[in-house]
Amino acid sequence: MLQIARLSLSDARTLIAGAAKRAEEIGVPMCIAVTDESGNLIAFERMDGAKVLSIDIARDKAMVASAQRKSTADYNKAVQAEGSLTFGIHTAIGGRFSVVGGGIPVSVDGQVVGAVGCSSGTPDQDGDCAQAGIDAFLAAR
Repeated sequence: MLQIARLSLSDARTLIAGAAKRAEEIGVPMCIAVTDESGNLIAFERMDGAKVLSIDIARDKAMVASAQRKSTADYNKAVQAEGSLTFGIHTAIGGRFSVVGGGIPVSVDGQVVGAVGCSSGTPDQDGDCAQAGIDAFLAAR
C-alpha cells in the first residue's frame, strides 16, 4: 500500500497568499494555481487585473511541476539546450505541457506534495511569485 503526502486546502491557501503578496509587491497581478502531487487542482485565485488567458497557463504550470516533479523553468532550459530534450514536448497532453517558467513543485521532507503555478508576468516574475508562495508555506510549517 502507498502512503501519499498531499497538500491540504489550508496549505494551498497559504501558498496562494504568499504568491499574491509577492505579486502585489512587484505590481503584477497574478493567476495562481495550486495542485496536488499528481497535478490535480486544489485551489486557484485570479487577482484583480490578472490576464484572463493566464488562468489556464497557471493551472498547466502547476500541473506539470507537480506531476513531473520538476520546475517548468527547468523544462524550458532543457528544451532550449541542443539535444537535451525534444522540442515539441510542449504539445504533449493536448498542449498543456508548459515549459514556461512559473511552475514550481512543493517538496516536504524530499517528497513532492504538490506545486504552485503563477502566470501573468514574465517567466521570471511568475517564478518569483511561485517561489514566494513556497517560502510562505515552508515558513508556516
